[in-house]
Amino acid sequence: MKLLVLSNGHGEDTIAVKIIKELQLIEPEMVIASLPLVGEGFAYTQANIPIIAPVKQMPSGGFVYMDKKQLWGDMKQGLIQLTIAQYQAIKKWAKGGGKILAVGDILPCVFAWLSGAEFSFVPTAKSEYFWKDEGGWLPHTNGLDRFFGSVFYPWERWLMSHSRCRGVFPRDTITAHSLAQRHINALDVGNPMMDGIADHHFNLEFDPYENHLKIVLLPGSRMPEALDNWQLILRAVDCLLESMDYQFLFLGAIAPSLPLEPFIESLNSSWRLRKTQQKPLPIRDQKIVNFQAKQGTLIISQSAYADCLHYGDMAIAMAGTATEQFIGLGKSAITIIGKGPQFNRQFAQNQSYLLGDSINVLEKPEEIVNKIKKTLENPDYWQLVAENGKKRMGNQGASRKIAHHLINQLM
Repeated sequence: MKLLVLSNGHGEDTIAVKIIKELQLIEPEMVIASLPLVGEGFAYTQANIPIIAPVKQMPSGGFVYMDKKQLWGDMKQGLIQLTIAQYQAIKKWAKGGGKILAVGDILPCVFAWLSGAEFSFVPTAKSEYFWKDEGGWLPHTNGLDRFFGSVFYPWERWLMSHSRCRGVFPRDTITAHSLAQRHINALDVGNPMMDGIADHHFNLEFDPYENHLKIVLLPGSRMPEALDNWQLILRAVDCLLESMDYQFLFLGAIAPSLPLEPFIESLNSSWRLRKTQQKPLPIRDQKIVNFQAKQGTLIISQSAYADCLHYGDMAIAMAGTATEQFIGLGKSAITIIGKGPQFNRQFAQNQSYLLGDSINVLEKPEEIVNKIKKTLENPDYWQLVAENGKKRMGNQGASRKIAHHLINQLM
């Protein structure tokens, strides 16, 4: 069996790699290749999974649907030629008898369908929680959306119900049930996004920062937007240090695919580099960079992402997958509306619908002090968040279940 995995984004690439690794454990002889339709496929390269066509990081980061102004910049950088080359590679794969797994939004699913091959789909980008919850429609859902009846539009459901689509693996139970009611082979197997995170072994026998409020900083994974987000997050951090009489530990989790220097250079002069770690940390990264300012400690890590998520009490997050994974651990995040192309007002609002009470959206960084004070004073909120996050993000173990289904359905 030959399998080509299509994906369109850094988070989607990471999810795809999790499924591929499970496939390789079950069927070591399977021929597996990849094609990241957005970005350069860092996750695939790190996992030594071959990429079958040209790839390129575009100015929009793949988020032209969030900001149409970005489309012209992408086209000037060769988007059309790149898309044609990728499509030709996908068609060639299909003609050679290969199957396809699409991971992400509808774009890789369309490419999989156009190829003529049998395919399966992991729709990471949509959930019925955008429009409804277990109690019914959300107030912002308009009449047309209610008429369609699902967050997936009719043409998307048509693709998923096509005879060559051998299985769809939604991210949560409410979405799986909705699609199954529309005669789509949707399987509720959990959420691969939580694999390696929810089941990550994090040993906290002794917490040297037990009396600190531990806040994870998640700026995203696409440059230059991640750096812009980081600067907004640092403004929020400065407000906390100036206005709250707390000891803080900030955990800056920077994607390993990004250069670290610009993030360090963005720190203002109040942050002093410490050559040695003051207290032992349960963060397993030998290259941690450590800073101190007022009553706050900041550590920056690029290789202990899961440790940071588990160690943090809450997050200031301007990311996609990383924010959702943090909330899936039963924790709370605060997000600040950015300028995009990914993390703008529309994205932040959609993410708040998806994640419900577990996320708080701020218009500007200065609002963070009041928001954190209110949440710390409300013990019932933390119990609500613990239950809500796990419900919204689903269970771990999905990657292996998806791998088994792929082998059974496509071989």
